[in-house]
Amino acid sequence: MMPDYSFEDAAHARGYARIAGVDEVGRGPLAGPVTAAAVVLDPARIPEGLNDSKKLSFRKREALYAQIMEVADVSIAHATVEEIDEHNILRASHIAMVRAIEGLASPPDHCLIDGNMIPRGLSVPSQTIIKGDARSVSISAASIMAKICRDYVMLSLAQQHPGYGWETNMGYGSKSHISALQKLGVTPHHRRSFKPVHNML
Repeated sequence: MMPDYSFEDAAHARGYARIAGVDEVGRGPLAGPVTAAAVVLDPARIPEGLNDSKKLSFRKREALYAQIMEVADVSIAHATVEEIDEHNILRASHIAMVRAIEGLASPPDHCLIDGNMIPRGLSVPSQTIIKGDARSVSISAASIMAKICRDYVMLSLAQQHPGYGWETNMGYGSKSHISALQKLGVTPHHRRSFKPVHNML
């Protein structure tokens, strides 16, 4: 099954004009920000091959990223490591989502949000969709934009902090990342509230 435009069509039928798909990436890693994207697609210019970013190759994601940028209203936002540690990862991911929605060129009338929770403080009428990145093309597009953007952040951080393998593990707790943490210690980009990091401190 591929994602389609049926959730968006249903929202249009209820009178909503601008529908934003919203998704986040990076809840699981031990390092780096959590990143969210909001995307409003043009129904007449939907790129082909949109899907959950995890199901696409890096090259396919990059090609779609460029296409989405050309035809859609896109906003990408982060919540920092400090915000993750201060609140918790779920709350921080919701903060990033609200920031992404607020960053769109024009406010949406309705949001389709991946998952089962509407972020606190979101004033736009919204609908949650479990596994939405594999069911709604707008959420698929948001998942691709957030994933590519966060990967670029981690590639940049990997150059500043070599040895942790962030250029390949993107901050996730791989074996090599855990062993680098034990050898090299904790960086300012590590999430101190996450158990493997917290235990080392």
